[in-house]
Amino acid sequence: MPSILSKRLLIISNRLPAVIAQGRETWSVKPGTGGLVTALAPVMRENHGVWIGWPGCGDDAPLGSLLHEFEQQQGYRLVSVPLAEQEVERYYRGFSNSAVWPLFHDLLGNCHFELSHWQAYDAVNRKFAAVIDEQARSEDFIWVHDYQLMLVGSHLRAMGRSDRLAFFLHIPFPSPDLFRRLPWKNQLIQGLLAYDQIGFQTLRDRRNFVQTAAMLMPELEIVSRQRHHTLLRLGERVIKVGHYPISIDFVEFDDFARSREVEDAAWYLHENLRGRQLMLGIDRLDYTKGIPERFLAFERALEKYPALMRRISLLQVVIPSRTLVPDYANLKELLDQLAGRINARFGQPEWVPIHYVFRCLERVQLLARYRTSEIALVTPLRDGMNLVAKEYCASSVENNGVLILSEFAGAADQLGKHALLVNPYDTDGTADAIYRAFTMDPEERRQRMAQLRSEIRRNDVHRWLRRFVEAGDDEDDDG
Repeated sequence: MPSILSKRLLIISNRLPAVIAQGRETWSVKPGTGGLVTALAPVMRENHGVWIGWPGCGDDAPLGSLLHEFEQQQGYRLVSVPLAEQEVERYYRGFSNSAVWPLFHDLLGNCHFELSHWQAYDAVNRKFAAVIDEQARSEDFIWVHDYQLMLVGSHLRAMGRSDRLAFFLHIPFPSPDLFRRLPWKNQLIQGLLAYDQIGFQTLRDRRNFVQTAAMLMPELEIVSRQRHHTLLRLGERVIKVGHYPISIDFVEFDDFARSREVEDAAWYLHENLRGRQLMLGIDRLDYTKGIPERFLAFERALEKYPALMRRISLLQVVIPSRTLVPDYANLKELLDQLAGRINARFGQPEWVPIHYVFRCLERVQLLARYRTSEIALVTPLRDGMNLVAKEYCASSVENNGVLILSEFAGAADQLGKHALLVNPYDTDGTADAIYRAFTMDPEERRQRMAQLRSEIRRNDVHRWLRRFVEAGDDEDDDG
């Protein structure tokens, strides 16, 4: 990636890309997983980059030696931003996940706005900025990630830094009418406008931000609108606002899905559920994912289309998350009740409509489910992108899968033409889509999935990274 190899890359995120764990006798550190780490790690190694974030562990961990070990193994450096438990509670669980997360996902009823949480968010963002200020050199490419750190740029400016600053938001950006409900809306917009380049997942998110910023900042000038970006002027500064849909490493998923261990696990899974199509749902426990609505849509499909009985099963995997938060504990209880009721109502000897498991999956088991399932039901109420949809397609190596996708997922902009788009609030419409997927002609399945896989292969996570960085290098590039 020649456009940034001449610069050192500083990545700033809430969490470091490392898993630090305590065993019986020793501590260990290993690289984290995910598309962002996969895309950035080679570049970080190439230019000896620095990744700044919270390590996710307490003071009892021998952090210095663990981070040194990571650097020796991975070829780039990690710098810790230590946070006290009260800071994590108020900044992360509080403002980030009880105010910003639901608001930006259009779920105002789940929002909790507390002054102490906002103050902690501001203070922790200042703490991150102070660490960046210590580590950054002139001409570094400084790239801040996601909703937990939207104020970092403004704190860096207050510290006197004039470096070029970039920011990428991984979740949606809400409409102006929703955003203005936030008591600290002006401070947050001013914080975001401290960056020189701001990236969003979709054109809708970019437009929402530009409209919101123009509404709240009368002095802001819209200089130009191009296909992939909008240029804004605030005082002496020009800000590029673009949309860059994030993706996955297609080749890595495709190769691993073809491996013998995944193939064997996929065969075993389907052999145990022989004689039916498997419909897959995989989600972290979160009220934005639309899992209760999905269960009800499947129930409606069984009511409306008796031909589905005994011939289809929903495999729903829910990954535990924030289980001590009341909203999430209540969601878990609701899912248990719904799955139990639907299975009791429709279940027959040797057929369970919903196979519902609440646990993490090892990677082989995850890809086995992707590869063997004839249908994927990806129906979030709102999502910035939703990489499960892309992972499913990349792992569908036989081209036999059908993707049912929420129109409110960011991935719908790229994949909607060849997926079956649904409104997750429309129980009847989603039920119809399930039946259509179940009865789809094999040739149509192959054509649709081949197109989906081609789209994801072409626009993989490496292209996302290249587009964002090259756009930042050229202020006048229209994409």
